[in-house]
Amino acid sequence: MSCATCHSPEHAYGPPNGLAVQLGGPELTDHGTRAVPSLRYLRRTPIWFKTFTSNARERLTETDNVPVGGFTWDGRFNTLAEQAAAPLLTANEMANTSVGAVVERLARSPYAARFQAVFGQDIFARPDAAFAALGQALQRFQLDDPSFQPYSSKFDHYLDGKVQLTAQEQRGLKLFKDRDGGNCAACHTVEPGANGAHPLLTDFSFAAIGVPRNPEIPANADPAYYDMGLCGPVRSDQKAERAYCGLFKTPTLRNVATRGAFFHNGRFHTLEDALRFYVERDTAPQKWYPHPGSKQAFDDLPEALQDNVDHINAPFTHRKGDRPVWSQAEIRDVVAFLKTLNDGDLPAGVTVLASPGRAR
Repeated sequence: MSCATCHSPEHAYGPPNGLAVQLGGPELTDHGTRAVPSLRYLRRTPIWFKTFTSNARERLTETDNVPVGGFTWDGRFNTLAEQAAAPLLTANEMANTSVGAVVERLARSPYAARFQAVFGQDIFARPDAAFAALGQALQRFQLDDPSFQPYSSKFDHYLDGKVQLTAQEQRGLKLFKDRDGGNCAACHTVEPGANGAHPLLTDFSFAAIGVPRNPEIPANADPAYYDMGLCGPVRSDQKAERAYCGLFKTPTLRNVATRGAFFHNGRFHTLEDALRFYVERDTAPQKWYPHPGSKQAFDDLPEALQDNVDHINAPFTHRKGDRPVWSQAEIRDVVAFLKTLNDGDLPAGVTVLASPGRAR
């Protein structure tokens, strides 16, 4: 399998299908444990960092104090080179048995001579150096090739003053930004940055929102197994930070409407269902959890850690039976706005007006 097997260039460098998790391993039959993210718009991702405070609850509820940055759902890699190299040796992905096995394949590839021309004629005689160079090459590709950050969506043209959003898209944007409603923009910022840089629709922070357990993931058949994001089992250096258990990185929402699986575990397969869960998690928990209203409501975290789930920020401040912050019509309006984030998604008949572009 290639990187493009899961990160398809024709699908915004995300999965080409709607599977919750992708297949890999020696026979390409092993299931992953997390949904594959897009590789677009990663250039401005900060390295992993966290701010210390004496109050654990404050760490999770104050925007300036939550963990930030790094690559993958748990932020465990600080460079694209590290991230790109990891799947090569992961048992349920490319499943190579060693660094040496990867380099041996690389030395037999059609581009081996070009690789030597860049990294040295003796590079394959130094497996560790060759493996590191492979990561560096993949990183350079992702940083330099314009297809990884095209900024070609209707929303980008709207920010540049070249098109107008429809009335429905405008309503969706307003709902998206409403701090007392969906409050999406608190983490998925839509405001231009310094020098007019177009937003990436993420603040790179981490959150625990209590996404329901996904029975489509075979690992979840074991009731003792939990994917707890920052505190394991994939990431190992934050296991002592119990307040971080259940936190996953906020992804960019660019091209989100092109996806077929949503959230870190691919639990939902339509954008409407993902948004409906988001605004009805607490008002109608019986729709999402096997034990609604009990201490074990959030079924994809151990009971002792379920206090980590966000109940502080809207829309997670409501109670069972309350009216959701969005109606079904408003969910459709938000979906209409999110579709404007698709790269190259200018509807037929829209004329792009000539105007100076902003710095990106």
